Amino acid sequence: MKIVVLGGGISTERQVSLVSATSVCRALRSLGHRAVFVDLYLGIEESDVPLEQLFDAPDGRCGQVGIEKTAPDLAAVRASRKDQSDSRIGKNVLEICKLADCVYLGLHGQDGEDGKIQATLDLLGVPYTGSGPLGSGMAMDKAVAKRIMESCGVHTPAWQELRYTAEQIPALAETLPVPCAVKVVGGGSSIGVALPETREELRSALEEILRYGDRVVVEEKIRGRELTVPVLDEKALSPIEIVPPQGKDFDYVSKYQSGDEGARELCPAPISEEERALVSEAALRIHAALGLSVYSRADFILDGEGRAWCLEVNTLPGMTPNSLIPKAAKLEGLSYAALCEKIVLLSLAQRRKERAC
Repeated sequence: MKIVVLGGGISTERQVSLVSATSVCRALRSLGHRAVFVDLYLGIEESDVPLEQLFDAPDGRCGQVGIEKTAPDLAAVRASRKDQSDSRIGKNVLEICKLADCVYLGLHGQDGEDGKIQATLDLLGVPYTGSGPLGSGMAMDKAVAKRIMESCGVHTPAWQELRYTAEQIPALAETLPVPCAVKVVGGGSSIGVALPETREELRSALEEILRYGDRVVVEEKIRGRELTVPVLDEKALSPIEIVPPQGKDFDYVSKYQSGDEGARELCPAPISEEERALVSEAALRIHAALGLSVYSRADFILDGEGRAWCLEVNTLPGMTPNSLIPKAAKLEGLSYAALCEKIVLLSLAQRRKERAC
């Protein structure tokens, strides 16, 4: 098949997306597919050959990418694009997508997980991987997702949604509960997230998070074990326990760095059968309630009393070979490349089903 793997973009999760997308592209090419990597934001500005020929470009135009310890410099990315228009879709992106049998969404965060690119491709009649625009948008918006969790009986920590300005921070720092978790509603990869324990930390957190958006969710901080449950083809895969470095939270650095700075990921999670059934059932319930399809990943805290609290749902979770879903799929006998191909095939079947309705 001819497959465009979209990655990059202009969200705070750009670097994570680049690694996911190029990894997927190489895996699909290893199975004989004519896969090509395309950066959603930078597009294809340099090509002097017909777009059709890019499906056979050496190494699928992947290049060498990695995840740094800090979030990407998006201003520098914007400045690097020849097309300085306000469009968040680069030159020739939609044109090459229309030539593909399928578009693999290796995107994360804004423009990728929020339903915008899914709606665009739907209007063009181009098949793509994962969930549709409505479910993607609801899952990406943490406040909306929490309302859906509550409506379908999935426990989520007590929370409130608010918009604020810099002038309101002193008052909020004195009145919001601590300890708590503060999250920008459309963020991911632990960017725009803080876990303040004191009022001073809360003040600093509100100041920092305002860089990423003025609409946030403030939720009760539940202490316990961090678990994540992948869903693939309407089945829950093995729960995975995430153990942050000693004395640290599961932040951007611990998610994507190795060694002493990185978190340990225990797959399968060392939990009881009852606990496994509890989180698996909750992951499937919220997956269905949001109207998701093909795959997703739900994150939980398992507290000391054995209760599972859902924090959020990811519709385009990380897809590097060392990411969480590939680790769980490996226990099911699926290699990384086979998993990438299965996501494509399941997605094509889902798009056909949607068109038939």
